[in-house]
Amino acid sequence: MMGKSIHATRPLSADISASLSNSPTVPNFDRLARIYRWLEYLTFGPFLWRCRTHFLPQLLQCRNALILGDGDGRFTARLLHLNPQIRAHAVDGSLRMIEALGQAAAPHRNRLTTQIADLNYWSPPQSERYDLIVTHFFLDCLTTAEVAALASRLRPVLAPKACWLISDFAVPQSAFGRLIAAPLVALLYRAFRAITGLHSQSLPEYAKALTDSGWVLDREALHLRGLLVSQLWRYEESPQGLRSSTG
Repeated sequence: MMGKSIHATRPLSADISASLSNSPTVPNFDRLARIYRWLEYLTFGPFLWRCRTHFLPQLLQCRNALILGDGDGRFTARLLHLNPQIRAHAVDGSLRMIEALGQAAAPHRNRLTTQIADLNYWSPPQSERYDLIVTHFFLDCLTTAEVAALASRLRPVLAPKACWLISDFAVPQSAFGRLIAAPLVALLYRAFRAITGLHSQSLPEYAKALTDSGWVLDREALHLRGLLVSQLWRYEESPQGLRSSTG
């Protein structure tokens, strides 16, 4: 379903939240909005934040950002603070998360637009040309097919050489991956399914989906022995395979 565009300073519609709560593809993160930051620090300390911000210095030349599923908006606020020339369009399926994001980024509200939408049906405004896409711990809420569909819908609104910043969980091909990371990721999926109704239950193969849509992995950094990954992708229009360097 298409969400209604709203500025962060306007009241948010309860009707939109109610309609999204009935959507079969949108997990309900509303109840986590108030405790999101503290839950994050209790479970992973500062590492999720470090993962989000690892490549932030490389984004200071960007001017038009599309931020999908940023949760309580701390990254959006930080990006707008450090890059005074950038505009951001933040989209989320949670009314409460959008409210939290609006509050976090309130000093920069004149450069921020927020939108509530089911991202499995949402389409970007065709008049825009984004040079930055941001998904922090959001792609793991989708299946591989859903990531591929999202990447396809984004292609018409990408500026040349656009960036896609990704932070997410990963299961490294190692003993640590098999014995620690895989069971931990499975536990997280079970917990979020119980709390939010999240339908995905395994990490998507988003690298293949992005590569097939013309994205090339430019930089990568691993955290917590590969349990967390920060990646910066570049849009090359025609798929050419992956190239990577450790950030």
